[in-house]
Amino acid sequence: MAKIPCLCILPAVAMLVFTVVHAATVQPVYFDVGRGSHPHDVAASPVAGGPVYYTAQATGKLGILDPATGRVEEVALGAGSAPHGVIVGPDGAPWITDGGQNAIVRVDPKTREVRRWPLPRDESYANLNTPTFDHNGRLWFTGQNGVYGKLDLATNTVTVYPAPSGNGPYGMTTTPSGDVYYASLAADHIARIDPRTGAATVIEPPTPRQGARRVWSDSKGQVWVSYWNTGHVGRYDPATGSWREWKLPGNAHVYSVWVDPGDRVWLTDWSVNAIVRFDPATEKFERFESNRANAGVRQMQGRAGEAWGAESGNDRLVMIPAR
Repeated sequence: MAKIPCLCILPAVAMLVFTVVHAATVQPVYFDVGRGSHPHDVAASPVAGGPVYYTAQATGKLGILDPATGRVEEVALGAGSAPHGVIVGPDGAPWITDGGQNAIVRVDPKTREVRRWPLPRDESYANLNTPTFDHNGRLWFTGQNGVYGKLDLATNTVTVYPAPSGNGPYGMTTTPSGDVYYASLAADHIARIDPRTGAATVIEPPTPRQGARRVWSDSKGQVWVSYWNTGHVGRYDPATGSWREWKLPGNAHVYSVWVDPGDRVWLTDWSVNAIVRFDPATEKFERFESNRANAGVRQMQGRAGEAWGAESGNDRLVMIPAR
């Protein structure tokens, strides 16, 4: 597949380190979930006060939290289930990448009916990771064992493509214009998928061996990337082909990235056991440390006024009010 050369803005490549503000006026809110569930990814319904979904990876279930009451319901997804990613689709339902079942799974938000779309039989274990919908209602997904693919709901067919650089496809996002991107953790790049042909084009960040783990688009279509190996957050602008990068303070390991409706960037830094908010306008980081050790917050998502994460190490969800 074709590679897009890096068009770098010189200040972006510099190792910029910014002062962290320790948040004092805003406090995280915690919600206990099923013991031993090890919640992996989380997705909040866009409706204010609506349910918050999480993947109980260790127990093979989808968790559903009512944030008003703290009540938790868990739905078994099937024999051998080990769910990883979850998003809320255009239909308002949670959609899941289930590595254990090697399938895409949907849970009806009203009836709790579970429906599965297995990968083709000739596809071995894909190590499914993250889903996203394009603007034509097709669900795209990644598999760390060197694949990405799509579920076409119009025909109920699943198509799998080999990743251009082999193992690594991880986080995934769709931009406002409808472009689909994924990050490759093992291959140190992001890639843009042409939704019409399925072809992926590799786009290399300025920092080598950075461990691009997750991606998320802002409202302008700029693609934000978390660097696990080097502790940066990067931003790729498809309009100009340029990059900017910011180094988090210390020996950071940045797992996830989510951009809220106000275009503030949320990150998880495992080295300091914290969720970090980055404001691109001021270039300042604000840290929200967990009150328990080994939180292990993986992919964040949220909605207007709320940033949500799952503390996989503590069997609970965390919500930070987003000013």
